[in-house]
Amino acid sequence: MIHVRNAWHVAAWSCDITAEKPYAVSLLGDPVVIWRSPSGALRALEDRCVHRLAPLSLGRCEGENLRCMYHGLLFGPDGVVVEIPGQDLIPARAKVRTYPVVDRHDWIWVWMGDPALADPALIPPAVGTSDPEWILGHGYLDYAAEARLVCDNLLDFSHLTYVHAQSFQAGSEFAEHQPKITPLERGVRLTRWLPSAVGNWRNPHDVPVEAYQTYDFLVPGVLLMWSANYPEGTAARLGEAAPAMEDALSGLNFTSQAVTSTGPGTARYFFSWGPHCRHGDAAKRDAMMVMAGQAFAEDKTMIEAQQRVIAATPNPQIMPTAHDRAVTLYNRLAERLARENPAELESAA
Repeated sequence: MIHVRNAWHVAAWSCDITAEKPYAVSLLGDPVVIWRSPSGALRALEDRCVHRLAPLSLGRCEGENLRCMYHGLLFGPDGVVVEIPGQDLIPARAKVRTYPVVDRHDWIWVWMGDPALADPALIPPAVGTSDPEWILGHGYLDYAAEARLVCDNLLDFSHLTYVHAQSFQAGSEFAEHQPKITPLERGVRLTRWLPSAVGNWRNPHDVPVEAYQTYDFLVPGVLLMWSANYPEGTAARLGEAAPAMEDALSGLNFTSQAVTSTGPGTARYFFSWGPHCRHGDAAKRDAMMVMAGQAFAEDKTMIEAQQRVIAATPNPQIMPTAHDRAVTLYNRLAERLARENPAELESAA
């Protein structure tokens, strides 16, 4: 599978990285250890000691350094060994790879490509769970499936009509109508206006409303979406253009989601979802998270089954439909950006 290495990949929720406790994660198949030093600095190293390849995530934090607890080699925050017990000479090759790492939007982001290109300005503008404007729940799921299949699922919402008929109570409009698709420099944007039935969870009013939904899907697999209900006739009045968030009648919600490849045939799916503080409370957030849990389990069942069929099919081929336009545009973009790292293309081949 081809990955965009020159991008910020979500490695964990910020709350999962505690002080002086190494955290192990696999990113694009690379073992990485992340920890916070006593000064609060965030560190990320290759999770593989140069001596006997023991995982440094089983190590011990000592000030700004990390000690391998197999034979005691001490690594500095730059990945260079600063001490070998019982040995004065430290070989020049006694070092491991370091990764740029940033804590932002309540996610830990790790740059997997060329460190010289690690620009924090390229971190997708997610909404963190601590943002006071939103009341968000969060979690993650591990997939026995390629990250690309999870991304494809998020880029084509026509599946909502069928996969999520029970959980999200999605109607036929997702399968019958195409969204507007706009290419972005590092992703695609999908927007749509939807008629909303009276009295369902998306429309608590006793009069018809129109629902607006928009999301950006950005490399290396980050979805940022908000949706809301507006008075009937708003779409026509705006000429199908985007409405203002503050004009929402009800149902103003936001979700940040991220798909991270953890290795061949596996992925981790991070998600948060909830209402704006003017459109809901903790009880509504909790109800939405229950619904999300059911819906995301439905996705997981389908995608993992899809992965098994693909694995059992010699030379698997797909037949795109009209709903695959965003999938195609995004995957072409990802492949183009991946060419910036020839080594990754060679390993994928």
